[in-house]
Amino acid sequence: MPPVTRTELAGHIVMAFDAGRAGRAELLAAAASSHARPQVIAVLQRLPDQEYRSVRDLWHHLADVPIGG
Repeated sequence: MPPVTRTELAGHIVMAFDAGRAGRAELLAAAASSHARPQVIAVLQRLPDQEYRSVRDLWHHLADVPIGG
């Protein structure tokens, strides 16, 4: 199974920011509704439970996730 990338992750959660900020719960719900792989869900579960202004705000917490494949 290929590793989760930032590109894949963003593709599953970008819609969570349509209404503005999004918390970890909203990001997990967006990933689940877009049928993300379990590995994507696991990466999102590592995020601190706080609000994020954009997808870019996640990368500080997920520095080990590669950009693309």
